[in-house]
Amino acid sequence: MNTHTRAMALAVLMGTLFMTQRASAQISIREFQPVRPVVRANQTFSLSAVIVNRSDKAQKVTANLVLPLGVRQADPSLPLSRTVEIRDVDEVHVLWRVTALGAGPARLHLVASSTQDSATAIVSINVLMPLPKHNLSYIPTPVPAKTDVLVGAMDCPLWETDHPEMWANILKHPERTPALGFYSQENPEVADWETKWAVENGISYFVYCWYRDGQGGPVKQRFGSAIHQGLFRSKFRSKMKYAIMWENQERGHAGVSDEHDLLDNLFPFWMQNYFKDQGYLKVDNRPVLYIYRPELLVQDLGSIENVKNALNEMRKRCVEAGFEGLYMLGEYRGLDPKAFELIRDLGLDAVFAYVLGGPDRGTPEQIIRAQIEYTRKAAALKIIPTIATASQAWSGWADEGPLWKLPPSGFEELLRQEKVYVKSQPAGSLSSRMLLLDNWNEWGEGHYIAPYREYGFGYLDAVRRVFAPNSHEPENLLPEDIGMGPYDKAFREDLARQESAHRLASRKVTKPGGDEPGLIAWWTFDEPDGSPVALDDSGHRLGATTYKNRKTPGVYGSALVCDGNSATVSSSPLLSPGPNDGLSLECWVKTSKDGQSNNWMINRVLSGGVSTGYRLGLVDDRPCFEVPQTDWSHHLTADISQPLDRWVHLVGTYDGKIMRIYLDGVEHGTMARTGPVRPNNFDLCIGNYTPGHAAYFHGLLDEVKIFKRALTPEEIVTHYARYAARAN
Repeated sequence: MNTHTRAMALAVLMGTLFMTQRASAQISIREFQPVRPVVRANQTFSLSAVIVNRSDKAQKVTANLVLPLGVRQADPSLPLSRTVEIRDVDEVHVLWRVTALGAGPARLHLVASSTQDSATAIVSINVLMPLPKHNLSYIPTPVPAKTDVLVGAMDCPLWETDHPEMWANILKHPERTPALGFYSQENPEVADWETKWAVENGISYFVYCWYRDGQGGPVKQRFGSAIHQGLFRSKFRSKMKYAIMWENQERGHAGVSDEHDLLDNLFPFWMQNYFKDQGYLKVDNRPVLYIYRPELLVQDLGSIENVKNALNEMRKRCVEAGFEGLYMLGEYRGLDPKAFELIRDLGLDAVFAYVLGGPDRGTPEQIIRAQIEYTRKAAALKIIPTIATASQAWSGWADEGPLWKLPPSGFEELLRQEKVYVKSQPAGSLSSRMLLLDNWNEWGEGHYIAPYREYGFGYLDAVRRVFAPNSHEPENLLPEDIGMGPYDKAFREDLARQESAHRLASRKVTKPGGDEPGLIAWWTFDEPDGSPVALDDSGHRLGATTYKNRKTPGVYGSALVCDGNSATVSSSPLLSPGPNDGLSLECWVKTSKDGQSNNWMINRVLSGGVSTGYRLGLVDDRPCFEVPQTDWSHHLTADISQPLDRWVHLVGTYDGKIMRIYLDGVEHGTMARTGPVRPNNFDLCIGNYTPGHAAYFHGLLDEVKIFKRALTPEEIVTHYARYAARAN
């Protein structure tokens, strides 16, 4: 908690979850946390737990909730200790109602035990100071705090109703739960809450990440609802400025195909929808455009000179529209003078950093020093003005790091030092007039300053104290304080569907051949169309839940259509071969598109564990089998290309010494490797890198198998012959 915060400042629910249980435990606790995003003292709130029985037999489990001093049971009908019966390979939800008598930290313990096993979970909470309920018809109109620096915050607009999967990483980090819950950003009320919290604490504008969907034609967007459905329909739209940051890094999809595409498709869209809008951020009567990867424009337009000319044409058209010009800022977070020179030579006006770093697991002092030193070193180059950025934390989507985080007190100190930098810049320059905060709501990557469970309004309090020290302290209401919300109905409904699918996927199903020696799992995709699962026909209950499931006739029964579709197997120790085991990945594939590279059919190698797991896919149109030993190592690529538009039997094997890859029963590559397959606790994705990722396999998949041994060449020929006659 911020040590500069007064005793009456709000401290928010701290949802970090600690669990003690063996990897092979039959009883486990999958979830234990408050139902409400945040809680206040003297208000009853619910605690929810999901207790899992992983055994093949039903078990009676006693769930015992232990409350600390200052927290009491609120509903006698939901006793603190109760016994529930959980069917084989199933789970139950258990609910309690409790009340915290005062603000401050508290630790709640849950013990789930059967006659054979037990598991323990602890949730630590900081309870908010009490606040009386308000009888209001809507969110009170915000009163913006006055600042002498233009303070902006990067805004990550990924949280749409149609993309509930974006919240997946936050479920692993309940302390990150936003005060709005797992919201849908297209809701104008969500935009109004965010506007109120931002402007009353000194933030003048948001910089929305802006994604194009396809290039070379009329402009289409991805993740545009935060602006077009949320902000543009909100009641407090006039209270908040906004800008866009062009996320042009996805080659061939999010940039421009040529100068015509930039000047006659993209630029007019920005002009009509944003620049001419009264709410768009303008400095010196110039719209402000942020560009995430300015260096990629050289590839798009052919040369530095072409980029410079095109950007000047955009400025000219802004003048013709009644503006004084156009400010364009390029993102860069290194210290290579050549990179700064390129951004300058492209004709941009300043450089900014989307996020600044700090040492992995560094102390607040080290993180602050690293960011301050970066800003000053970048400015000392005197190549192009540097806009100060202050970053609160970073983890990466899969916790790949580096992992670091500033508490609100450290963030406040960073802001004070960055403000000194801003005031030291040449008068009238952009770097003397604005500062960026990273990030308002990047919940997945672990950097955010919007109110949330762990520190509540702590980061916003810090912003206000530094940049609006003479403003009054806002009440910082939450939706439940005035009877509004929740805003996560769509997410909760999707989560319920997922949980139902997981239970269905864990059914025990065995087909003839499912008892083959060493077989870990076998997915045939022969379920009816529309099924939310792909069952494991080996009898090991490793069924997969499907993402955008589509089927078509396969080599035997049905096949999974992979055009962004995929199937996900929840993490299980069974998916990691033992230290003395080998490995085989086997499938039938029908490739529908050439030019595939880094497209994966079976994947358990993910950021955060790139030296573990295994995968099978295509690299430069050739089959690739990977069993890494160090980061991204041991990619065995076949010596021939993957045939198009016909069924191919593909196998990768590893026997503890040699990796081999086979097409249609014939060996097409070997690689030396020693040591076990390194285990991890990741999910397994079939048909993609991860669900919804751009690196998906284009084609069909059928008869996917994983073995904890190396299949022999004779076995592979036999497996190939089994379906070869009917494959094409």
